[in-house]
Amino acid sequence: VPEEHSLSNKMILLVLLFPFVERLNTVSLLLQLALLFSLITPTLKYFDTTKPEFMQFRRFQGIFSFIGNITIFKERRHLTSMAPTNKPSFDYDLVVMGGGSGGLASSKEAVKHGKRVALIDFVKPTPKGTTWGIGGTCVNVGCIPKKLMHEAALQAEQANELHHYGWTLKATGEPVQAHGDKANLKFSWEDLVEKIQNNIKSSNWKYRVELREKKVNYINAYAKFVDKHTIELENKKGEKSQITGDKFIIATGERPKYPTDCEGALEHSITSDDLFSLPYNPGKTLVVGASYVALECAGFLNGLGNDVTVMVRSILLRGFDQEMAEKVGEYMAKKGVKFMRPCVPYKIEKIRDGAPGLYRVTANDGVKNNIVGEYNTVLFAIGREPCTKDIGLDKVGVKLNPKNGKVPTVNEQTNVDNIYAIGDILEYRAELTPVAIDSGIMLARRLFANSKETFDYVNIPTTVFTPNEYGCVGLSEEAALQKYGGVENVEVFHTHFLPYEKGVTDRNVEDCYAKLICVINENMRVVGFHYLGPHAGEVTQFAALALKFKATKEDFNKVVGIHPTSAELFTNMTITKRSGLSPIPQGCCG
Repeated sequence: VPEEHSLSNKMILLVLLFPFVERLNTVSLLLQLALLFSLITPTLKYFDTTKPEFMQFRRFQGIFSFIGNITIFKERRHLTSMAPTNKPSFDYDLVVMGGGSGGLASSKEAVKHGKRVALIDFVKPTPKGTTWGIGGTCVNVGCIPKKLMHEAALQAEQANELHHYGWTLKATGEPVQAHGDKANLKFSWEDLVEKIQNNIKSSNWKYRVELREKKVNYINAYAKFVDKHTIELENKKGEKSQITGDKFIIATGERPKYPTDCEGALEHSITSDDLFSLPYNPGKTLVVGASYVALECAGFLNGLGNDVTVMVRSILLRGFDQEMAEKVGEYMAKKGVKFMRPCVPYKIEKIRDGAPGLYRVTANDGVKNNIVGEYNTVLFAIGREPCTKDIGLDKVGVKLNPKNGKVPTVNEQTNVDNIYAIGDILEYRAELTPVAIDSGIMLARRLFANSKETFDYVNIPTTVFTPNEYGCVGLSEEAALQKYGGVENVEVFHTHFLPYEKGVTDRNVEDCYAKLICVINENMRVVGFHYLGPHAGEVTQFAALALKFKATKEDFNKVVGIHPTSAELFTNMTITKRSGLSPIPQGCCG
């Protein structure tokens, strides 16, 4: 402080020191004063201590400085002793087991809140030796490659319809034919697979870069619990190590099932895990199963020009609306997919090697008992099983459903206090990528950002990407009838339709179908939305918003439709099943 400043201004130094003194929590006023004296002693050079107001300070300066120094020493020891000494130290605040959509989302969300996060991911090769990079099922062997192959098949169908729109081959004037004996377009399975795999590898690389940039420690190793805070890691070289974590999220996903009662299945068949990187065209293919994976694969393989048969044990698309499921199958059959139902294979034998090879399949239809067919490729799509075995959950006491290996949770919390689970491994939850992503993000926010928001598993939209796509949200007609007491309480509005853009083709108006399921005594609240036709995912997406906000049939009626589109039909449905009137429209535009 410059000498020319007044004494009162210089006293500001003393005032500024008081917050520090008060913070020390001394045990007596005497010690506080002693500490104050010891701290202000070095400032005395700024003051004229010969004045009367400083005479008493000079007299006791020595003793107070001594007591003050002792006080500071004691207070420092006191503050040190207040620091927690029994809190365990872990390598990470969060360890995520599984590098799929949910694992990636939850780990990236956790680091946003300043947490130390490790993401552990490892892919066990399939029986055919297929493996892939980070990103889980969706990007590597599920949603993304499936949608690309589905689109390739749709492109072929559109090519076959080009002559309806005036397009023919320039050289000959003939219609474009993608399939059959008169095909004049060439398709390369190898080129398609190469482009799909390049797309996937690009995503794998982007994920790893993003994890590095966000400071998530990515570890490519197989993880097993040792105790509730420790996991053992084994890398590709067989080297083992251990890391510890305060909290764990299990996001290990699912893998396709193989049958246990079909001889030769493991040796002579593939699953969807192998299909999208298969280096050769699968040729004549038998798809075993009736799941959405089975029907999607059968649909695009047929659309790419292959002879496809689907072997079904009982019903199509279990868990979906069965009227819609049957219409999905009918359209596939119309396009050339053959169905064998009910039928179950029990033996697969190799006839010859090759790429593809040739296999003899013997099946039981419950009547003739033995049906024999020969196929180049056998693809099983009979369901998926959670990757919850052999990861040490038994060692830490995480409860599983013994029948299916799924994890029961409450708001993603397992029965072990620091272990959580998300994604396809959860019991009674939708096995969908957006579900894993959103629930993982919300979980991380609850764990590390004091959020209270939980994921709503009700009214989740989905789409089956079969040749005629099927999108839905809410209850099936069967489920609505059961829940709300039968046909007396449920009204179903429905209609067939021909997409306007297909009006010049030879498509049938009965190929596409839509319905709204309403609860009568709840002001016609819409509880089920079902659409079979082109671009089903795009049409269905925002219907989910309507159902989330408990929209009624009147709310749908009040929406102004976009014309000419297929989605607008949901704004003016009038025919009910109860009426018995035909749902086939007589025209368009009024």
